[in-house]
Amino acid sequence: MPRSSIVDVRVQDVQKRRIPNKHYVYIIQVTWSSGSTEVIYRRYSRFFNLQMQLLDTFPVEGGQKDPKQRYIPFLPGKILFRRSHIRDVAVKRLKPIDEYCRALIRLPAHISQCDEVLQFFETRPEDLNPPKEEPIGKKKSGLAIIQRTTSFLKRGIRETRLAII
Repeated sequence: MPRSSIVDVRVQDVQKRRIPNKHYVYIIQVTWSSGSTEVIYRRYSRFFNLQMQLLDTFPVEGGQKDPKQRYIPFLPGKILFRRSHIRDVAVKRLKPIDEYCRALIRLPAHISQCDEVLQFFETRPEDLNPPKEEPIGKKKSGLAIIQRTTSFLKRGIRETRLAII
């Protein structure tokens, strides 16, 4: 049976992961010519590696000989920010990465259906049983802190009223 080709790709969202360390993955829905639709998860670094492979494999299409001849899409660049801004960066990249994926699968078949692209979008074992997104502790503890602070303030107000009387 011939290998399926990619019909559609949609980058739907980002998800925080904590194993092996804190990072974000992009949630991608892939539709194949066989009719199957699968959800895969990829880090930005995997996109970057794919881009480097494509530029090495297809130097003319990547514009290395003549930048005017380039038609491999540009990948949004790596952005370095403080740790607290990582989610913001991942979310800001969502639309450009979605556009990159869509442009990639619209390229001529010798690129869009090459082994590197097909392997990138194929389901991997880790895609089949992804870890659940963990609730962010700060939100829960933040609520608890607000409740404790409110309680403390109410007691403080009552104590102040008692002292004034």
